[in-house]
Amino acid sequence: MPERTAVVASKAGLHARPAAVFVKAAAEQPTKVTIRKPDGDPVDAASILSIMTLGVEQGDEVVLSADGDKADQALDALVSLLERDLDE
Repeated sequence: MPERTAVVASKAGLHARPAAVFVKAAAEQPTKVTIRKPDGDPVDAASILSIMTLGVEQGDEVVLSADGDKADQALDALVSLLERDLDE
């Protein structure tokens, strides 16, 4: 199962607008994606409630995983999104 690590750039972390943008992008991927903090359990990246419970702040590292067709492309797209400031 491919994994990618990203550092969250948004000032609000994965809360409010940045979380909504990320969840929408995750839901549009052709494969299921999970996200977790390095020491935590994975949650569905397409679930706003699951994302909010992670408590991800700006500068936190997260690990994304996906399995199936186009998993690498899905992960690359989502990592690129997380490493931008989604507050703007």
